[in-house]
Amino acid sequence: MIFSLSKSVMTAALAGLILSTASASAETPPHAVEEIASGLANPWSVEPFDEGGYLVSERPGRLNIIDPDGTIRQVSGLPDIYAAGQGGLLDLALDPDFAANGMIYFTASVSGNGGQGTAVFRATLDRTTAEVSAVERIFVMNRFTGTNRHFGSRIAIDNDGNLYFGIGDRGESDRAQNAGDHAGSILRIRPDGSVPAGNPFAGDGDALAEIWSIGHRNPQGIAIDPETGTLYTVEHGARGGDEINIPEAGANYGWPEISYGVHYSGAEIGKGTHAEGLEQPLYYWDPSIAPGAIVVYRGDMFPEWDGDFLVTALKDRLLAHVALDENGVPTAEHRLFEDRFGRLRDVKVAPDGAVLLTTDEANGQLLRVYRP
Repeated sequence: MIFSLSKSVMTAALAGLILSTASASAETPPHAVEEIASGLANPWSVEPFDEGGYLVSERPGRLNIIDPDGTIRQVSGLPDIYAAGQGGLLDLALDPDFAANGMIYFTASVSGNGGQGTAVFRATLDRTTAEVSAVERIFVMNRFTGTNRHFGSRIAIDNDGNLYFGIGDRGESDRAQNAGDHAGSILRIRPDGSVPAGNPFAGDGDALAEIWSIGHRNPQGIAIDPETGTLYTVEHGARGGDEINIPEAGANYGWPEISYGVHYSGAEIGKGTHAEGLEQPLYYWDPSIAPGAIVVYRGDMFPEWDGDFLVTALKDRLLAHVALDENGVPTAEHRLFEDRFGRLRDVKVAPDGAVLLTTDEANGQLLRVYRP
């Protein structure tokens, strides 16, 4: 497995090292897997409740409360959602004060003038009645098109309550280099959809104020390390070139000017792997694994993984554990559950430190990885 490191992490002199990979190793702690629920249609996201139970989205447009005993209750009150291709009901996030205000956020593809695009909503969830109310669309991308791919999209919330989320290039790669287009970007907004102070393009008449960074192909994973506050994304490449990035304000991550992959036709992409003014990934896969989500593990159940990445894979049907050293530099990759559960979409850390997974299958599952 080959990786490259961001200049913000270490010098380019170390780029290009070969990392070890293994199906099992001394770094993989004892673990077992239990099925919490099944019969879910392409479950995209899971959010655990502190007091037990889960909130799970299904890409065809259903939202579910899954009780601790595995009972599934469908939530009513969702807005109209466009569900086709890669679009539908996508990511979920609980407000940091969810226990007090019941607020949730979710991303979805929606229809509008010119086709479809990605939107962000907030709503109040009543867990007793299994319904959402006060549904409000707080963001929608500025240009819709007819393609059914590369909508993104996941949400991460920082300690100030800002929402970070990604939107893919919508299958039109040049859009990712245009700061006047929301496609191909990481964005940052306040909980009401307003623009936070300090957004890098705010006040630039040629750019969109919500944009945090550009040059992203299809970021379907985003996470903030709860200990350091560092923002990470995992993004789909073309044929090769899946990336983990550390999006920094105003930076350009290169797509489609640079990539460690090639087009599906085999043709070269852009200028190669490096170009002045374009950021290098922290880590990349070639060949692609088709990443679904990323989390930085912080929990008590698996202290061996503390501070490391867990990344789900769709094409390779596995969970990748990417170990980091004390400087945040990837040192090894270990592959778990290869071909055991199918396409793995989401990964989250539960309050007790267990790892939650969703399988992107027509008969999808919610799984819990725990220490026996």
